[in-house]
Amino acid sequence: MINIMKTDRTIAVVGLGYVGFPLALALSRFYKVIGYDINQPRIDEVSNGIDRFNMVDGKISDAGDISFHSDHECLKKADFFIVAVQTPVDDSKKPDPIALLNATKTISVYLKKGDVVVFEATVYPGMTEEECIPVLEAGSSLEAGVDFFVGYSPERINPGDVVHTLENTIKIISAQDKESLKVIRSVYSKVITAGLHEAASIKVAEAAKVIENTQRDINIALMNELALIFNKAGIDTKDVLDAAGTKWNFMNFQPGLVGGHCIGVDPYYLTHKSLLLGYSPRVILSGRSVNDAMGFYVARQLIRQLVRKGKADKSTKITILGFSFKENISDIRNTRVIDIVRELQAFELNVQVFDPYVNNKDVEDEYGISIVEQDALQPADALILAVAHDIFVADGWRYIQNLLNKNAIVYDIKSILPRDQVPDSVDLIRL
Repeated sequence: MINIMKTDRTIAVVGLGYVGFPLALALSRFYKVIGYDINQPRIDEVSNGIDRFNMVDGKISDAGDISFHSDHECLKKADFFIVAVQTPVDDSKKPDPIALLNATKTISVYLKKGDVVVFEATVYPGMTEEECIPVLEAGSSLEAGVDFFVGYSPERINPGDVVHTLENTIKIISAQDKESLKVIRSVYSKVITAGLHEAASIKVAEAAKVIENTQRDINIALMNELALIFNKAGIDTKDVLDAAGTKWNFMNFQPGLVGGHCIGVDPYYLTHKSLLLGYSPRVILSGRSVNDAMGFYVARQLIRQLVRKGKADKSTKITILGFSFKENISDIRNTRVIDIVRELQAFELNVQVFDPYVNNKDVEDEYGISIVEQDALQPADALILAVAHDIFVADGWRYIQNLLNKNAIVYDIKSILPRDQVPDSVDLIRL
């Protein structure tokens, strides 16, 4: 009988992005930690105390026993592996597990009897046991549940959220059996002060992860659809939500762009599994359809207003403030601001995008557009406040007005700017 209840574990965190890096640092205060990532520039950054994602609030210097590597040979020293790589969808909205399966294959070579592997990546229910475990067994020539042990603990990282942090957010854990669950509990309990929830099975934990964000996606889709209806009816959506929100059980969801690595992606993992099971989901995919179309809707609504004012030509300058998928972060993964940009450019309008948080090279590599520096912004005939970064809204209309030509249009997607202070020379649109 293999004894897996060790106390002096060496933990390898595979993937040092938004999820893996803060987790690795937290664990390093209690264990010897190996941080592994195939991206050498990322290894160089974190080795020099730099985190471009700003996920650790400047606490890199507080790290304990940790080393960073891009050579997978480092994994041979580990006996507890945490896989925290990204699981996106492809262009056809199907799960793209290549990074996850490659990481799993890399780990498999170094698996030894008594080792534990925990997956944190978002997957569809059943993927850990149906796809990942066979890869581990094939590469190691060992048997899961007998020679090594597997668990699943979905990440709940919320970039830019200083309230719901890694440590003070309840974490779900699951495993193949009670013994390995004890091991996983002993590791995560060191850093998760809010407590752990032990799911009934790995599949339950996987399903819990995907529905957390699917629920938000559907609720936001409802708000977006209401915004489309109220716009046609000449009713301000924010006014309606403020009024309805006075009831005790009205849920506070707002319309807007839905991007990022979770809400705009996770529902597709659930619908993929649903289709494999022979059921075609209707509500989930309808919500996704509504949310994925909102960027194009914003662009076309602005274009119609420009046409009314006789300004829809190649000389028209449009400024878009914000490119990350939400406020006060640098994360550009699956940002739907790009839909607005591309739709406006399709009408040959002159678009300039400014976002002080994002990395211009990352934007160019991922989306093929350039971010303009603030000093280089030309006065705009129309401005879209796409992401409500504090720097854009702290001074209200004073900041915005300095970026405009006379008789300009401002599209405030999040309805953040004070409506009772709109300058006389500005036409305001709200979603």
